[in-house]
Amino acid sequence: MSLFDWFANRRKETAIAPAQQEREIADGLWTKCESCGVMTYTKDLYSHQLVCPECGHHHRVGSHERIQQLIDPHTWSPLDEHLVSCDPLQFKDRKPYSDRLREYQDKTGLKDAVQTGLGKLANQPVALGVMDFTFMGGSMGSVVGEKITRLIERATWENLPLVLVCASGGARMQEGMLSLVQMAKTSAALERHRESGLLYIPVLTHPTTGGVTASFAMLGDIIIAEPKATIAFAGRRVIEQTLREKLPDDFQTAEFVLHCGFVDMIIPRTELKESLARLIRLHHPSDRPRPGRPTLPSRPLATVAD
Repeated sequence: MSLFDWFANRRKETAIAPAQQEREIADGLWTKCESCGVMTYTKDLYSHQLVCPECGHHHRVGSHERIQQLIDPHTWSPLDEHLVSCDPLQFKDRKPYSDRLREYQDKTGLKDAVQTGLGKLANQPVALGVMDFTFMGGSMGSVVGEKITRLIERATWENLPLVLVCASGGARMQEGMLSLVQMAKTSAALERHRESGLLYIPVLTHPTTGGVTASFAMLGDIIIAEPKATIAFAGRRVIEQTLREKLPDDFQTAEFVLHCGFVDMIIPRTELKESLARLIRLHHPSDRPRPGRPTLPSRPLATVAD
């Protein structure tokens, strides 16, 4: 190798190395806000519960992070983790439904689109369900409906307040009527919970739509929403095409829904745990007499594989 070639190769190495080093440092280290575009150190963003410190934009949160945000350390006891959806309709689109389920299970580490369990929220016993939008858009199929129903029944049996964090695109079309019937099933379980004089608080996050909005998301004693969350039944374009008129820009946002009286309050994520704890203490004081336990139903579900 000549001296000229050695200098040429050296020049290429020094030109490439800084770019490679810059990419290694940048990947995953900073997060760009979807709303204001400000770059935030990812570790600081997570410590701020994925709320942009510049504009207050609420980034989407997975079920694992949400449980960590709300439940006291070492108090979480998951329920019904073994329930897995099958493919009762043998649904096929571009790929079989069973294959799609396996893909999402591998990608998210979840069995389905909700996690349920018991724990303590600011030292207050609570039954908590958290939907996860990363699993098929948080759609409600047989397993989601069954897990939420079992959680409600467990909360009724244990005389516990219930909190459901909703994030869903609606009913799961791959399960057809078996998905739609979950709306009635969860609503009936909530009525028994209400008759026992127990507190139920749904937390509506972005987005809460479709069959979830038409069932348990809107049946709370106190309905809470996160700022700027989309809360709707039908989609905006569907409504505009049906009415043949332009809707307001803030239509179907949490602020619009609050103004129309469909939710009771909007609470930023950083204040949610404290606010929930205060509401639970007010409605479920520790010296409150416990009513008699109702019968806890036990039934098989044909569309769920145990």
